Amino acid sequence: MRLVSFQPAGGTPHVGVVVGDQVFPLDSSVYPDMTSFLSAGSEALAEAEKIGRGEPQTHTKRRLSDVTLLPPVTRPGKIIAVGLNYRDHTIETKLEIPTVPVIFAKFPSSINGPGAPVVLPKDDPQGDYEAELAVVIGRKTKAVSEAEALNCVAGYMPLNDVSARRWQFADKQWVRGKSCDTFCPTGPWLTTRDAVPDPHALSIRMRVNGNVVQNSNTSNLIFRIPQLIAFISAAITLEPGDIIATGTPDGVGVFRKPPVFLKSGDAMEVEIEGLGVLRNPVV
Repeated sequence: MRLVSFQPAGGTPHVGVVVGDQVFPLDSSVYPDMTSFLSAGSEALAEAEKIGRGEPQTHTKRRLSDVTLLPPVTRPGKIIAVGLNYRDHTIETKLEIPTVPVIFAKFPSSINGPGAPVVLPKDDPQGDYEAELAVVIGRKTKAVSEAEALNCVAGYMPLNDVSARRWQFADKQWVRGKSCDTFCPTGPWLTTRDAVPDPHALSIRMRVNGNVVQNSNTSNLIFRIPQLIAFISAAITLEPGDIIATGTPDGVGVFRKPPVFLKSGDAMEVEIEGLGVLRNPVV
């Protein structure tokens, strides 16, 4: 099942179920956003599945082309990202392969949606892309075992961990360079866990202006999703709507020879097998 946050022209945001080229909205008085929907648990999912099957037949629907897609999770409590989690990317950075996950935060104010512009800061000309598989948490999770970790996942979506490299490296801490406004595009939708048989067997690509600049597979993750959730939740309580960005493969702009940075007018596309294509212009 594909879940979206969307806004009809002149209307209020809704959570909806995508079927083909149509979206079926859920009751916004009950589920005003994706976080409230996920917090409602299995009953909400069952309701969404019925609506997606056309039950009842009179349920309102809209064409996807007639609405604006928003970030699937418009107000995540936390965005926890993982660095150096693909071996080839770690090698291109000339850093050592990590023995434990390297985690950092992107502030929720950086969240951005499909089709929305990524705004490069004037004071850092080294904007860069990072295609990533994002995990969305579906229930409150603390100190979960690896064996149980996937049961805490609501679903998956493409994410672009846009980075201001000059600030990132000059600051030593990565937060400012990773958390600029608009620097966390997600979407186009959240694909529920049951629809993704193996999240560790998905092709992942980044295209800039139609050219493939990253091309890998989530099978190449150093630390897999259950390991990441167990590692993070040992210290940090995860809650519905929290996002874990699982890392990027090799091919980022800063480590190309010569380096290649984003510029106004560029078009970025993150494509993950079975999860859709996330498109964002650069301004």
